[in-house]
Amino acid sequence: MNSLPYSPVIGGGESCSYVSGSQIRLRNDFFGADLRRSPFSGTVGVLFKPLGRSSARNGNGVQIFARIKKAQKHDYPWPDDIDPNLKSGHLSYLSHFKPLTEKPKPVTLAFEKPLVDLEKKIMDVRKMADETGLDFSDQINMLENKYQQALKDLYTHLTPIQRLNIARHPNRPTFLDHVLNITEKWVELHGDRAGYDDPAMVTGIGSIDGKSYMFIGHQKGRNTKENIQRNFGMPTPHGYRKALRMMKYADHHGFPIITFIDTPGAYADLKSEELGQGEAIAHNLRAMFGLKVPIVTVVIGEGGSGGALAIGCANKIYMLENAVFYVASPEACAAILWKSSSAAPKAAEKLRITAGELCKLQIADGIIPEPLGGAHTDPAWTSQQIKLMVTKAMEELSIMDVDTLLGHRHKKFRILGGFVEGQPVDPEKKRNMKKKETDLSQATADIEAEIENIKKAALEAKGKSPAPTISDEAVEKLRQEVDKEMTNAFISMGLQEKLEALKMELSKSGNSPDQTLGPVLKEKVDRLMQEFKHNLSRPGSYMALKQKLEMLSEVSKLQELRLKGEKLKKELNEKLQEQVKDKIEILRKAREQVAKGEKLEEEEIKEVEKVKKELEEMLKSMNLEVVGLTKKKVPTAPPVLEKKLKKADEVIKSEIEKVIDMIGLRGKIDELKAEISSGLNKEKIEQLDKEIREEIAAAVDLNELKRKVETEIKEENDGNSADAPLQETVGAGKASG
Repeated sequence: MNSLPYSPVIGGGESCSYVSGSQIRLRNDFFGADLRRSPFSGTVGVLFKPLGRSSARNGNGVQIFARIKKAQKHDYPWPDDIDPNLKSGHLSYLSHFKPLTEKPKPVTLAFEKPLVDLEKKIMDVRKMADETGLDFSDQINMLENKYQQALKDLYTHLTPIQRLNIARHPNRPTFLDHVLNITEKWVELHGDRAGYDDPAMVTGIGSIDGKSYMFIGHQKGRNTKENIQRNFGMPTPHGYRKALRMMKYADHHGFPIITFIDTPGAYADLKSEELGQGEAIAHNLRAMFGLKVPIVTVVIGEGGSGGALAIGCANKIYMLENAVFYVASPEACAAILWKSSSAAPKAAEKLRITAGELCKLQIADGIIPEPLGGAHTDPAWTSQQIKLMVTKAMEELSIMDVDTLLGHRHKKFRILGGFVEGQPVDPEKKRNMKKKETDLSQATADIEAEIENIKKAALEAKGKSPAPTISDEAVEKLRQEVDKEMTNAFISMGLQEKLEALKMELSKSGNSPDQTLGPVLKEKVDRLMQEFKHNLSRPGSYMALKQKLEMLSEVSKLQELRLKGEKLKKELNEKLQEQVKDKIEILRKAREQVAKGEKLEEEEIKEVEKVKKELEEMLKSMNLEVVGLTKKKVPTAPPVLEKKLKKADEVIKSEIEKVIDMIGLRGKIDELKAEISSGLNKEKIEQLDKEIREEIAAAVDLNELKRKVETEIKEENDGNSADAPLQETVGAGKASG
């Protein structure tokens, strides 16, 4: 303690000095008489006689005022009784981390509640057995087996959001828990050599199997008090600079580095940004790629963005089974993309944050198993699994020379994203950074193609082949896609809760879809739809949904027109069927005569024209306008070809009859006719028909048949050869036979 024994100031008690701790302060407002009755506790006032001065000038003396502080016993960093012969164990007095006085309270996650209920039933049965003295061993064994099976099924099929909840479990073992379990010796090192020691970033030297390692990791709290002290595992720039100092220390002394990641992210308050949070993280990223010692990283909880990567640029990255690693938390991602944190489960699935997914992406190099229920159910066992994986990785890396080790670390991060070392990237390649709209599905594309076909058919002349129709399956697929897109749009607009509340009111009101809504409910529906349409009308947003809605509207109109046409056609058929039956028969006969090449008589032509006029008048009387008349095109062969086909058919039938008599198929044909007339056994009919055809085909000589057909046709046409290919003619005749 610095002190001044006496420093009088002359001048009517102008000032006095007092010692407090190690400082001397001057006071101008106290006199010696006042100091005697000073209200400060622990003060002593001493009145000194004036030295060589007359006391008549002011009548006051000079007093030294001192406060004596009670000495405190320090429990950190050094205890009073250090054992000088200590050669092993953990130097616990260098760490704030102490054993908890109370056991942590069990915490049940939402998806674990069914297991808790089953466990409670088992306890109830055991209690009943103890109270009654009855033997319930069979029931207890059965329930325990069910419990173990349910536990196994649950924890082997966890969803990404469930694994995230386990990674954030309050009782999950922390970095120091694992370090104290796997090291024989451990000493914690502090400070960034710039005046601050961040408790959220812990560093130290520990030994595993007699070899020293530098340990660096995020430290969360085990209860609320510790979490506040550790800042919930979110380091400030001081923490990252402390980690960097220890990395350089390890690099200098040749200690391999083991880092443990368990942080939601770097602390993002204003003070941290002012102190250079981004610069500290970037400096660590650059420095870690130049360290000449092996680095192994283990993600034991959640790894959040750059705050985790600042100590995660390692040769090997391992993850606990229920750990997660992400660039943004699922809640933040859901708030950005879907405008609601309730979409966090969907975001967690899309982000691919689990250990299994990251191993597939080659970001993580391995998965460290956890006991069923999570690492907090058996921390010691989990720590030993970490120890086995880390020591194995260190054995692989320790045999590498410096250049190979650095190249291995560089390559691990260079290949992420599909980059291939040695292949140049075009610097002038333009990349479209505009948000890509969702591609339309195949069903939507089919609908669009069918709509275009219908439009083309509508523009063509009347009377041609009927326009194509849209299948009901394609329309149903489009409706399902629109429903899905609408649901996603409601979620992204933040209207999902309003929609669910409205559905609940509709279900409680008991209105069927055909009934009209009440005025209050109708107003709510209109208000919600107005808000939805307003958000949908924003330019550049929900383009895929807008396109599908327009398409569905167009399809609905076309279907409505088709239904109206079918209804009108049905009504016309019902009203005109009896009246026009005779007239239609006259027209049909006339058409058949023309198709055969026969010439209509003059009276027949007049009758046809008369029938047409009568039909026109009849349609006009029903308020239908005749826009034009078309001739129905009946596909017919030219008269010359028809004669040739007829002659070829006669020859083929004659030859087939000869073959039937020759091979004795009459009995089988008669049997087939009998089966057809009875119609009882369809399988037998098909079998007989197949056998007869095969036997005829095997017995007919096609070359001889072809020669006979050619000869007959040539004689029929006086030496003129047929225009159609004879092979096709024979085939057609054979099919008809």
